[in-house]
Amino acid sequence: MNLESSTVPVSQSSAYLFAALNDVANFEKLMPDSTAKFEVLSPTSFVFGLQGMPEIKLVIKGSTPTSQLILGAASDKLPFTLTANLNEISATTTEIQLLFEGEFNAMMAMMIKGPISKFIETLAQNMSKL
Repeated sequence: MNLESSTVPVSQSSAYLFAALNDVANFEKLMPDSTAKFEVLSPTSFVFGLQGMPEIKLVIKGSTPTSQLILGAASDKLPFTLTANLNEISATTTEIQLLFEGEFNAMMAMMIKGPISKFIETLAQNMSKL
């Protein structure tokens, strides 16, 4: 299952946004209002829970300085990645888009597609809070 957020312009340089996203504590600022739990576990991982959903642990899996950051699920039960692609438009403007890729059976994909789409769109729209 592949999902994409809209491309959102943010009034920051790609270097600033990349550094901000590499500090996993900053993801708390991006979370939706329905966040029931957020906890930094290490410099590269955090766990969060949304109301009515199981907790998910994310770990930084890879990055390309100033252009891409890849987060992945720490558990193999729900294997997925969340990729932030940064495209610097000018020294003070960067476009960001989030891509969600996961391997789920058809029933699971049908159940989570809506909530996950809404979640990544919220994260993208909140990037201006960084």
